[in-house]
Amino acid sequence: MRIGSVLLDNPFILAPLAGYTDLPFRLLCREYGAGCCFSEMISCHGLTYQQEKTHAMLFSLPEERPVAIQLFGGEPEVMGQAAALVNSHPIDIIDINMGCPVKKVVKKLSGSALMKYPLLAEQIIRQVVANTDKPVTVKFRSGWTHDRINAPEFARMAEGAGAAAVTVHARTWSDGFGGTVDWSVIAAVKRAVSIPVIGNGDLASIEEGREMMSVTGCDGVMIGRAALGAPWIFSPEQLPVTMVVRTKALIRHLSLIEQFLPADRMLGRIKSTAIRYFKGAHNGATIRNQIFAVQSFAELCQLIQSVDSDTGCNHSL
Repeated sequence: MRIGSVLLDNPFILAPLAGYTDLPFRLLCREYGAGCCFSEMISCHGLTYQQEKTHAMLFSLPEERPVAIQLFGGEPEVMGQAAALVNSHPIDIIDINMGCPVKKVVKKLSGSALMKYPLLAEQIIRQVVANTDKPVTVKFRSGWTHDRINAPEFARMAEGAGAAAVTVHARTWSDGFGGTVDWSVIAAVKRAVSIPVIGNGDLASIEEGREMMSVTGCDGVMIGRAALGAPWIFSPEQLPVTMVVRTKALIRHLSLIEQFLPADRMLGRIKSTAIRYFKGAHNGATIRNQIFAVQSFAELCQLIQSVDSDTGCNHSL
């Protein structure tokens, strides 16, 4: 799959997830085979105001490329300025978030609110395209509500404004993260444009992704929440999810966290991440309770290595 000048060796892509798709998790998913990983959504204002925490979110490593940075905002000029800042970093794709349904984003005419204002959305896309030499992609929803499905027209607008690809989360803003994903909208978008179309929404396995591509004709698929605690979802070789598979992946994830994040300051978030690796596992509830009880990152690592040793393995941090 190709997005502009960027070649992806796997059409299965890690979706942008606020609070989750940081550098360690992106690196992990690339190691497991994801064709490209998208950053958490990054505020255009945070970049242009030179906020240190926001700029830190742009940090990348050669091992994770190709990587996409996702921007959000509702002001064309500021989005253009943010794109120019991102353009100086070693990244491959700039993505524009026009699909986030969260109230605090929508009320500022960002995220999925832009589907109600296609002229403003077009201005934003044009400004971003004008300020970067990277391919620009746009992620949006089926529409605002079920009686206002406008994804095909929105996709044509994005293509005309210079987008190199689009991603369709086949839910409306009114659905939030519930409701039923409507694959027919993805198929309609694919018929409407000549640029690559990426499908998104409730994909829980490689098999479901392949089915979406077959049914809708989309060029690639984006997997989000199903990858949390399960980076092996991107692996072409789908093996049984044993305890060994779980602990090996988590130990590697913890190792990457230790290298790149202030682990003890983020312990609560890291524990919430760790428990996901044991969803559906034998004795998973006991392990999750033990994870919640730890008081430091070092103690968490010791616990997971102990669980790993019980499997007969000895994966090291």
